[in-house]
Amino acid sequence: MHTNSPENDDCFAIRQAARHISQLYERYLSQADVTSSQFNILATIKRGSKLTMIELAQAMVIDRTTLVRALRPLQRNGLVANEANGNGVRRLELTLTASGHAKLEEAMVYWRLARDEFQRQFGQQQAAALRDELFRLTREVSKD
Repeated sequence: MHTNSPENDDCFAIRQAARHISQLYERYLSQADVTSSQFNILATIKRGSKLTMIELAQAMVIDRTTLVRALRPLQRNGLVANEANGNGVRRLELTLTASGHAKLEEAMVYWRLARDEFQRQFGQQQAAALRDELFRLTREVSKD
């Protein structure tokens, strides 16, 4: 028998865990004056080099409206810039500025501290297994 209790609600359990972990990372990343979402945007742009807004939204599994709201302060603070694609195609690509690279490096120190605390609390092997399973979930279960 299925009940609507939180113990049987996968979405509730995942969202609750995500909020708990996000709060931990937010506490540390606030020391670099970035949110966890902003940190993830900066890191994703760095990994992907020159990404369009659509490519960044897809990589982060986030809708464009939410992404635009999160990008505004990063652009306003000179951490992320839009550059026109140089090969004649009208396509704006997001790139990290020199300040964006510096902010990401500063924030990475706090991100590592948050990760280390989470792994101390949850266990390093358990954290790795959880991460692998969550990435598998987004690859396999969340397909459109």
